[in-house]
Amino acid sequence: MIRVGNASGFYGDRFTAWREMLDGGELDVLTGDYLAELTMLILGRDRMRDPALGYAKTFLRQLEDCLGTALDRGVRLVTNAGGLNPAGLAAAIRALAGRLGLAVRVGHVEGDALPRPDALTANAYLGAFGIAACLDGGADVVVTGRVTDASLVVGPAIARYGWGRDDLDALAGATVAGHLVECGAQVTGGNFSFFTELPDGGLRPGFPIAEVYADGSCVITKHLGTGGAVTVETVTAQLLYEVGGPAYLGPDVVTRLDTVTLHADGPDRVRVTGVRGTPPPETLKVGVANLGGFRNSMTFVLCGLDIPAKAALVRRQVEDAVGTAGLEFVLARTDHPDSPDTETASALLHVHLRDGDRARAGRVFSAAAVELALASYPGCTLTTPPGDATPYGVFTVDAVPQDAVAHVAVLPDGVRVPVPPPHVTQVQEPPAHQDGPPAVLPAAATRRAPLGTVAGARSGDKGGDANLGVWARDDAGYDWLRGWLTVARLADLLPETAPLTVERYELPNLRALNFVIRGLLGPGVAASTRFDPQAKALGELLRSRVVDLPVHLIPEVPS
Repeated sequence: MIRVGNASGFYGDRFTAWREMLDGGELDVLTGDYLAELTMLILGRDRMRDPALGYAKTFLRQLEDCLGTALDRGVRLVTNAGGLNPAGLAAAIRALAGRLGLAVRVGHVEGDALPRPDALTANAYLGAFGIAACLDGGADVVVTGRVTDASLVVGPAIARYGWGRDDLDALAGATVAGHLVECGAQVTGGNFSFFTELPDGGLRPGFPIAEVYADGSCVITKHLGTGGAVTVETVTAQLLYEVGGPAYLGPDVVTRLDTVTLHADGPDRVRVTGVRGTPPPETLKVGVANLGGFRNSMTFVLCGLDIPAKAALVRRQVEDAVGTAGLEFVLARTDHPDSPDTETASALLHVHLRDGDRARAGRVFSAAAVELALASYPGCTLTTPPGDATPYGVFTVDAVPQDAVAHVAVLPDGVRVPVPPPHVTQVQEPPAHQDGPPAVLPAAATRRAPLGTVAGARSGDKGGDANLGVWARDDAGYDWLRGWLTVARLADLLPETAPLTVERYELPNLRALNFVIRGLLGPGVAASTRFDPQAKALGELLRSRVVDLPVHLIPEVPS
């Protein structure tokens, strides 16, 4: 098998993770994922200021501390930190190695950037064969731009085992491995619903390792002695993260998530088997980022009595001062009656403004809010001083034919190797989601308790959409959950989903349901004014809702 570790799940992840992973035990490859959708907007703004930038600068600082160690131990590094400028990062790594007195062979992958004059950035999600070509060409370090997150693991597996385009099951299995480790500590107990059950209470989970075998099966594990845990449930949670229907589309293969089987394989080891793949789609996903305008926010503290009337007065005053266009008012009823202190007696009125005019969204708006301090509701105060507007981006998704992209592996010696598209593709039918009437449930005694007593959840964002995966802790729990948690029930529990299109998918192998909630995040993470703009807490909100749980499912509390 090939041991592929991960040391970064996003731009800003634990800085010391590269060193920890290299020092923690045996590895063949160490990967780092830096490119969330929001990150592409950040890098786009960087490159507008300086065309030499556009890559994740943090990676260079991390590499300065551990490049020599990786070379000494024969651990090859693969990262998408190249962002919008993989060639620039590759050159910067060579320069760094020169300053450190190290000889390093750096390859990089090009072709994801697409000419779109109407966009800040437009990048196709490339597959793994360019990474494999760089490794086959002798690279110690491979830098990519926008590839699918899982490709960082699939590429090294292709290079190790010589898989071709027709090895669909193996590619699908490695895709699952890549998806499981791409978000770093999220598969080893980070952001885990039942974190209080972890050996260290979730204090400092270690980063993950995928041991990938020649048939595409894998074992997910971590270095001995690191925190957190790898269990069937932590792996289930990550498998449900930011996915849609059972057919998980990728540029090299469509991975059938409904074929994934998980088994405990010893302490902190989960074996992943049975994954099946079908030919990839005819098109590649393209992430398009644009500057949407400018935004600003001010928050009023409303204490005590007459909260709705106080909020209504602020609304009228702000609209009178700056006009109604682009304004959004969100009243968070965080107040409690008869509270003994100001904080618990107060509600928060968040006032947001988005506008194409930077001046109106800037001091014109924030100063107008501050000017109400002595001329509004009793007890008027704000949590923020007046400030300028900041630009925000809008992320949308497009598609291009697979053969419309010039996917190229640039080897360490400068040779450019074209990566041809898949020779077999398949038209993807719209996924069949199950949102019909609930199953007939047998009568059972119930007790009012939070849903999270018997179910875990993991949620996240995809552009303006959100996904919400929910899993049961045992077979009996899943039998109940799949019949009880319908789209209509979800709307009752999470009213903000009621007016939206919600798709529901069953994953019985994982004892799980996945909901895709279209449009929950509006124009996307960077532009969203939602309190939880990336829907990361949506699953925990659902788990907190008190419902009628069958008594036989509720675990007994030790006396």
